[in-house]
Amino acid sequence: MPLQPHHDGSARYVPEQAPSLGDTVDVFVRVPAGTDVRQVHVRTTGDGEPRFVEAVVDRTDGDEVWWRAPVEVRNPVSNYRFLLTGAAGHRWLNAAGTVEHDVPDHGDFKLVSHAPPPAWTRDAVIYQIFPDRFARSVAADGRTLPDWAIPCDWDTPVIGRGPETPHQLYGGDLDGITEHLAHLDRLGVNTVYLTPIFPARSNHRYDAADFDRVDPLLGGDAALARLADAVHARGWRLLGDVTSNHTGDAHRWFTAAVADVHAPERGLYYFAERTGRDDSRSARLTPRGELEPSYDSWNGVPSLPKLNWGSAELRRRFATAPDSVLRRWLREPYGLDGWRVDVANMTGRRGADEYTHEVAELLRTVVTQTRPDAVLMAEHGHDHTGDLDRNGWHGTMNYVGFTDPVWSWLRHGEQPVPNFLGTPGGVRRRDAGAVLETMNSYRSLVSWRSYTHSWQLLGSHDSARIRTVVGDAARHEVAAGLLATMPGTPMIFAGDELGLTGGTGEGSRTPMPWHRPECWDGGTFAAYRALLRLRRDEPALRHGGLRWVHHDPDTLVFLRESPDGTVLVLARRAAGGPVRLGGLPAGENLYGGAPGLRPDRGRAVTLPGDGPTFQVWRLR
Repeated sequence: MPLQPHHDGSARYVPEQAPSLGDTVDVFVRVPAGTDVRQVHVRTTGDGEPRFVEAVVDRTDGDEVWWRAPVEVRNPVSNYRFLLTGAAGHRWLNAAGTVEHDVPDHGDFKLVSHAPPPAWTRDAVIYQIFPDRFARSVAADGRTLPDWAIPCDWDTPVIGRGPETPHQLYGGDLDGITEHLAHLDRLGVNTVYLTPIFPARSNHRYDAADFDRVDPLLGGDAALARLADAVHARGWRLLGDVTSNHTGDAHRWFTAAVADVHAPERGLYYFAERTGRDDSRSARLTPRGELEPSYDSWNGVPSLPKLNWGSAELRRRFATAPDSVLRRWLREPYGLDGWRVDVANMTGRRGADEYTHEVAELLRTVVTQTRPDAVLMAEHGHDHTGDLDRNGWHGTMNYVGFTDPVWSWLRHGEQPVPNFLGTPGGVRRRDAGAVLETMNSYRSLVSWRSYTHSWQLLGSHDSARIRTVVGDAARHEVAAGLLATMPGTPMIFAGDELGLTGGTGEGSRTPMPWHRPECWDGGTFAAYRALLRLRRDEPALRHGGLRWVHHDPDTLVFLRESPDGTVLVLARRAAGGPVRLGGLPAGENLYGGAPGLRPDRGRAVTLPGDGPTFQVWRLR
């Protein structure tokens, strides 16, 4: 895989990272010596019409030629790509790489003039906590449990699938989290993300019964204020989780809507008024044998009635009112630093209703008006590319462009791990070439800014644990290495750093074994800690571009390049032959213990062939 002409949206190639509408910015193409490129044009599509401008040679840097061309930020999202001309003809360079055939515009590079995400997010390391399973404070012992709960001791096995699954209650609370922040500090994270904290009738709390108070089982509003104070005292950030697609059927909005067809809450949901026949999969009988109203719900689950974003009253209550759901928790004494939005992909979508993009923009406007440095992150479990770069979500949880390809490359054996993304047949086994194609396919359809501000994750409370997927500590280290060194914001699900296991989303919601440190995988914790420290210490790993330089079925090699330095990363899932790469300088090993890199007489460096392994070098 010889070095190819390269461009991405990072600062080495687009020095102006936050352009305004109407600006003209310079963009650069890097062409290795000996490449058949004699002329370069940039193609833009301002106002929908293609235009070409010839690039000029800006400088020669060692064995590379850097071409420069101007691009006008004509539209809020301005597309551009490069036409490379050589003796053999023409090639395109777009966000997916170089190709010899014509390509549609949606794969072009993108300059975005919408207000950028808050600057702190590029340096964030997210730690996801499922509150019921993280830690119990002493106060938890004195709380009266609701009738739906199945009380569990901290060592009670999690029921991964069945009617009891959402009702097992272990009693974790917010003060318990506050008491264990030192663990997060040792690990090296700086942002805490809580799954929902509002009252509900389940342990996961995605079926909110109220948005105006914190669940008393978690310690109530005062416990959230204490946690926020403790998190912010460390200079960290605290994120909440809100359901914009649905509420629970015990929510006061929904109960009011069911009780009175003339109630203002009726318009907050999708009700099918009775015509004498049952025309909804969500219809059911009351305890008195009466037919309940028919309404839409998330995936047909009656306990999760779907919100109707065509309702002005919903928009007021949820977003725009002075004391709306979004606003009140961003303010003191809680001061959340933003929201992760559950089921963002379905929010505002229902049949002919298509409010998703305007709702995303509304929520972002309200969040940033309330807290200019707050973040708004969307959950997408599948293709997110059509919903980003629209002045709405700052980014997404990148399951399809990171989690799934990493799983499929590092998957161990034939264990029955269902694929979180819903594809029948479980996790496919793929070689590095297919993994790289998958990553590039999704990355190339969004701006560099949206890609690098999205969360990269190895798993979550909704998926199998990475340790179960990969099978052993060695491959787990490779996965953690990719998480720490690839572009984007790393998100760690609490317990992954200890090597906890789980084969389904619910089965992975494992209580943290604070009282049994002998069962922790100390080696995995040390690897996470060292990798996160490396990410913190190397600017290229947080702000650099991404250039793939080699792959074979068991190997991925890439560069992270920034104005402050360059890092070379080697990830192997199995042992193989050494990899010889030309055109690279000497390098000092920063992680993994391999020897330093020394170019031979042919000006090539050789990477070791052992594996599984994860190695990082800083290039000179």
